[in-house]
Amino acid sequence: MALNVQEYEVNIALKNIDIMGELSIPKYSKALIIFSHGSGSSRKSSRNRYVAKGLNQAGFATLLFNLLTREEEMDRQNVFNIPFLSERLLLVTKWAQKESKLKRMPIGYFGASTGAAAALVAAADRKDIFALVSRGGRPDLALEQLHKVECPVLLIVGSQDFEVIELNKSAKASLKHSELSIIPSATHLFEEPGTLDEVIDLATNWFAKKFPIIKEKGNFSEVWLTGF
Repeated sequence: MALNVQEYEVNIALKNIDIMGELSIPKYSKALIIFSHGSGSSRKSSRNRYVAKGLNQAGFATLLFNLLTREEEMDRQNVFNIPFLSERLLLVTKWAQKESKLKRMPIGYFGASTGAAAALVAAADRKDIFALVSRGGRPDLALEQLHKVECPVLLIVGSQDFEVIELNKSAKASLKHSELSIIPSATHLFEEPGTLDEVIDLATNWFAKKFPIIKEKGNFSEVWLTGF
């Protein structure tokens, strides 16, 4: 049975700019998954929207937004400026933590291509990200920060994306808690029939398995991250 999902177009007010986002919240949401898209993509990406809807039906809230404004996209250097993109993602994460609709939900990241590198750098900075999934990611662009990432990371790559497979294998050696899943017949964009459904299954299971268990003890909360 399909879950009831409330959908909102939100204005994310950051330092000197406003960014539009799409926030989807299923009833009884477990956590929020923030999407970090790749170069040449946006919050309107059909692939990320498809994955987001799959996560919604599994009980996860999702936030899709544009990492860059239109003006910033005009400078192609920004597209591959991972420190700049990760800082933008961190600012959006802080906004989400204060958003009343989200009730301080645990936060995970879903990154694609260069957006996965930005998510990894952001996760290295924030120790409260409970899990991260990379789809066709470029973790090599975050190489110097990988050893600082505390959360469990799932690296998903298509079997036909040969160069990116090698980049992810190398990155895995630098990550403390990670797994590499290779989807048969998939290329870099996962355009082949059924491959994005496999991404959804893997991502859903990863976020569910790594979901933090929060227990109240005395006047404070203790949090355990499961599945390490």
